[in-house]
Amino acid sequence: MFENKKVLILGLARSGFSAALTLYKLNCEIIVNDYNQEDKLDSNQINKLKELGITCIFGSHPDDLIDNTIDYIIKNPGIRNDHKYVLKANELNIPVINEVELAYNLLPKDVKIISITGSNGKTTTTTLTYKILESAGLPVHLAGNIGTPLCSILDKVKSGDIIVSEISCQQLANVDKFKPNIAVLTNLSPAHIDFFGSYDKYKKVKTKLFKNQTNEDIAILNVDNKDSIEETKDIKSQKLYISLNNKKDVYYKNNNIYYHDELVMNRNLMFLKGNHNVQNAMDAILVSKLFDVSNDVIINVLKNFRGVEHRLEYVDEVNGVKYYNDTEATNIKCTQIALSSFHEPIILFLGGLERGQNFDDLNDYIKNVKVIIGIGECRERVREFANNNNIENYIFEHLKDGFKKSLEVSNKGDIVLLSPASASWDQYKECEERGAEFKKYVEELKK
Repeated sequence: MFENKKVLILGLARSGFSAALTLYKLNCEIIVNDYNQEDKLDSNQINKLKELGITCIFGSHPDDLIDNTIDYIIKNPGIRNDHKYVLKANELNIPVINEVELAYNLLPKDVKIISITGSNGKTTTTTLTYKILESAGLPVHLAGNIGTPLCSILDKVKSGDIIVSEISCQQLANVDKFKPNIAVLTNLSPAHIDFFGSYDKYKKVKTKLFKNQTNEDIAILNVDNKDSIEETKDIKSQKLYISLNNKKDVYYKNNNIYYHDELVMNRNLMFLKGNHNVQNAMDAILVSKLFDVSNDVIINVLKNFRGVEHRLEYVDEVNGVKYYNDTEATNIKCTQIALSSFHEPIILFLGGLERGQNFDDLNDYIKNVKVIIGIGECRERVREFANNNNIENYIFEHLKDGFKKSLEVSNKGDIVLLSPASASWDQYKECEERGAEFKKYVEELKK
């Protein structure tokens, strides 16, 4: 299908680099194009591409780069579908896909694919599912939006293996034949409206995960999330459900998690806090039970799993104060979830890139917040929000200065929470840099 083709890879990063290496083995003529200047990109990746003789064009998107000699465009998920190259490709009937679609078409046909998407919780659910299956001794691989391109594991995957993959909405926007055997939708809530233009379009893209499934495949849904149920009402898959409130395939009752009528575990055994993590665990449990994993294995993983880095991540306790890094909370919904996870007094770091986020949507979640520290570009609006709710507050441009203030206002028993409800692009290349900085300051307290 892809052998001896001419392919343009639009956007480098991990997925583009991995796609290029895969296509090179298929004797393709490859062009890699990225708008960033070469000195802003990974030099190791670039050196490898040039060593292989792959054409690299950086620093611009030349108008004459697209013509009818190109067989495929492999697009980085972060590039929108209204990019000029994508529009030109549509005119010329050139397929525009992504690295996930490329890899899928090259996998052994009897590989079992578990794919997990959702507005929140997908990374935690993906990681938990992988760790449980791995602990059960199954031949399982982890890939996808979680940081490991699917193309990069092609050489490792054997017939009969299992792949657990996180799939983002941006990845789903450019898949065609991709079909998971088990598809998990954790939940739906407004997100990435700036990328897709509307919540309706975002929801439609998310449910592309089920598009190619048949009645031999399985969809796992959260019955408590109305949008998920509404958007999947016409899919062909076998539907299985989790619920915090109703008796479903995996459900929660009296502080216990059940699979059908079988007690799996008491939620107090879990290290992770919050009902959202109970839901993530229930999704992982339901997948695991489809592979006959024992309760002992499930319990052992959930007792010891400390969470995914940068997602309500427990950092440490210093002088009786607990620090949590939730830098991935780049929207209001994520911060609502974080605030709902604690009963202790909270010093909350809020703010970052200004993109009109409505902090008033946090009003029902701030009963335990005693101090708000506003940071970043929208810090003045954070101050206004805090003042309107009579919460003690301080604002700083930079996290470093805000962290110093948090030491002055925190007491033993408090939670210091970085859950900014804002993207980080006003000061950082990616939100993980913001979280790493926060963790560094906590680490320095122990010295």
